[in-house]
Amino acid sequence: MPPSGSTAAEEKTAVRETSSVQDKPAIQSPSPVPPPRPEELGPSAASPNPVPTPATTPATTPAPTPSPVPPSAPPPPERPSELTPAAPAPAVAAPPPAEMPAPPPRPADLGSETALAIKVEAVDDTACRRRLEGLGAVVSPLPPIALGQCGAARPLLVSSLKGVALNPPATLVCPAAEALARWTTEVQVFAERDLGAPLASLGIGTSYLCRGQNHDPDAKLSEHAFANGVDVMGYGFTGRAAIAVGPAAKGTPEAAFQANAQAKACAFFRTVLGPGSDAAHANHLHLDERERSAGHRLCQ
Repeated sequence: MPPSGSTAAEEKTAVRETSSVQDKPAIQSPSPVPPPRPEELGPSAASPNPVPTPATTPATTPAPTPSPVPPSAPPPPERPSELTPAAPAPAVAAPPPAEMPAPPPRPADLGSETALAIKVEAVDDTACRRRLEGLGAVVSPLPPIALGQCGAARPLLVSSLKGVALNPPATLVCPAAEALARWTTEVQVFAERDLGAPLASLGIGTSYLCRGQNHDPDAKLSEHAFANGVDVMGYGFTGRAAIAVGPAAKGTPEAAFQANAQAKACAFFRTVLGPGSDAAHANHLHLDERERSAGHRLCQ
């Protein structure tokens, strides 16, 4: 249906108004003015030096900040007078070294009459002498021996042990004589078993003698100095040649006899030294009854 007259007129009027509006230039509205700056936050807008805006302020390089100058260090306090070191004392010359004292004089020979004597208490050996008699020993008492540090309170002179002669007789205290008698009984068994001949004698080298060990005058006194030791140099037999203590050819009856006799001595004496021990005892058996701590025995 065609539009009515009033409506067509209104549309034409609206078109003309729209065309007129588009033909007019746009009017720019002014920028709004910022509100005044509060007084407590800084200077007012009337400040003579307004802050430039970024659009008008040229870019500038900030000036370097000068380094602060360190304050000068205060002077140290004065040193207390009590801490100030005193002036060094003048050097004093050291006294001359004292002279070394002279060593004491060497004592007289151990075997001399003037040497320091040791008092040896006599031991009751009555029971020991009875046992010796039962072993067939021929003994005779000797007077006490006191010679410097050497001596024996009740020595015995032992001539034979159950038919085995001692050449020469030995001077021994009873315990050593008893040990020798018991050992000799065992040696007799070895002689008849290994050699087929009974033992007839023992060759004695030293029994009592006041001297140091191994004949060294500066060494400790030997058990010989107390009639408590004896040296056996060899064995005599009935019906065969004697045997001197010393090395023997291995595998021979003589070697077996000597080895058995030396080993058996360790059962009766506390000290046994002989061939194989050292050079000083290569030609004899040294037998003694020296007491040691814990019953220790020296058997070599």
